Amino acid sequence: MANPEDIAAGRARWQARYDAARTPGSGGRGSAAPEARTTISGQPLDPVYGPPEGAEVPGFERIGWPGEFPFTRGLYATGYRGRPWTIRQFAGFGNASQTNERYRMILESGGGGLSVAFDMPTLMGYDSDHSFALGEVGHCGVAVDSAADMEVLFDAIPLAEITTSMTISGPAIPVFCMYLVAAERQGADTSVLNGTLQTDIFKEYIAQKEWLYPPEPHLRLIGDLMEYCGENVPAFKPLSVSGYHIREAGATAAQELAFTLADGFGYVELGLSRGLDVNRFAPGLSFFFDAHVDFFEEIAKFRAARRIWARWMRDRFGADQERAQWLRFHTQTAGVSLTAQQPYNNVVRTAVEALSAVLGGTNSLHTNALDETLALPTERSAEIALRTQQVLREETGVVNVADPLGGSYYVEALTDRLEAEAERIFERIEGMGGGAGADHAIGPITSGILAGIDNGWFTSEIAESAFQYQQALEKDEKRIVGVNAHTASVTGEVETLRISHEIEREQNRVLAERRERRDGGAVDKALADLLGAVRDPARPNLIPVILDAVRAEATLGEICGTMGEEFGTYTEKPHL
Repeated sequence: MANPEDIAAGRARWQARYDAARTPGSGGRGSAAPEARTTISGQPLDPVYGPPEGAEVPGFERIGWPGEFPFTRGLYATGYRGRPWTIRQFAGFGNASQTNERYRMILESGGGGLSVAFDMPTLMGYDSDHSFALGEVGHCGVAVDSAADMEVLFDAIPLAEITTSMTISGPAIPVFCMYLVAAERQGADTSVLNGTLQTDIFKEYIAQKEWLYPPEPHLRLIGDLMEYCGENVPAFKPLSVSGYHIREAGATAAQELAFTLADGFGYVELGLSRGLDVNRFAPGLSFFFDAHVDFFEEIAKFRAARRIWARWMRDRFGADQERAQWLRFHTQTAGVSLTAQQPYNNVVRTAVEALSAVLGGTNSLHTNALDETLALPTERSAEIALRTQQVLREETGVVNVADPLGGSYYVEALTDRLEAEAERIFERIEGMGGGAGADHAIGPITSGILAGIDNGWFTSEIAESAFQYQQALEKDEKRIVGVNAHTASVTGEVETLRISHEIEREQNRVLAERRERRDGGAVDKALADLLGAVRDPARPNLIPVILDAVRAEATLGEICGTMGEEFGTYTEKPHL
């Protein structure tokens, strides 16, 4: 039990952190905004609230104060008063030129960063003219075949001055190299680039199924990327561990929480197995969560995630610096919650989900558009999605107080329950790998994840959860407005964005021209060097040789295919 003296000492520590962050030139998260904040009715607001003086609160050490271990209430003493969450709208469609126009619209409308959606051929490491790409080019994101496309994608957008998130895992490393080369060609100092690369291959085997090679080669590439970014692009986060796709596949909130953090622990083990300093590389890990429609459960999930990660990083992996204990995360509202029926209801769902992410302390946020269950967003629906975040930020007062729900009996009970369920799942995963006492190439959690991928445990757990939810819908135990409740409506069809087949033809024409113009001999040599490096187990790092291939204008498909000659392909086992 936290006694009154401990609680008072905690408040004093919080006040000192808060004051330090607000001091000009301190390097904290203070802002030029007025210190005094009020409700819309003029009632003054404190920057944080906690137990009254003299109170005894059982378990308060697990709740604590914003900005201190275990970070249940957030990473920063100032909350959003210091700096609000980053508005980072996910966008990509058609070719690089079209998407560039959408990016400029987002930035000019108040977006704080860019998030790249790639089309399916790019996500699978294919060039746009590959037979497997037929009919898919530009449809679920932007087509990127080479560094030249990346240059067009960010034309007139200074990469040294913005943060960019790229949601891609299987071919993430070659795509990141194309991003670096595009920045070089802008004249940027690549060492100052800031952003996030997803790179999370574990969730591909668990949920999304967009892999290129077996797990071990992917882990080799990810380890190389962690080393390279730490030494050369320190502000860029080489891994965004994604629970979003796990949740979208049908997982529960507890499964999303546990599977995602377990994947993160696996990448920590990978870094440690490479001899990296956990206090240096752990701050380069970030997370990507789903914000579903069950408002309070989602808030509790985010709070539990920070607490679990901080404790494991300190107690299990030896991280003794705060930044290495921080769980920083991006949130996207739940695509799976959107309905084709009565699509305007999706605006409400998205706003509620976005608010849960904010009250849960997200660091950045994407809000889905009302028409995304039907097609890629139109400019109109994309603007509504952006304005949803801006209304939350500017009008609702949610930025005035750090962790306003901290201490709520309901929220704290849900947080504890989700944490306990996640810990049970971690124990199961570690057991599948033979436990902490066994020999492991990377680490016990990694061994358990690989075993769970191999035996189909993750996919079967998610499938069972999805089945149970669907049964509840069909029995009317769960209700969705417009689907199995309140189905009458006066609304008609909404306008949707359609990608012309001419996009694919033009992309392939440009790709063919680029192949003709480039130095074929230089490309052949670069790819031969890459294959030799891949086949050399003593090769210290593959990133520089991939960069050389990108600079020679080798395409994504050529680079991924060359590595695949040695790495091979992966086929998921059938599980009955």
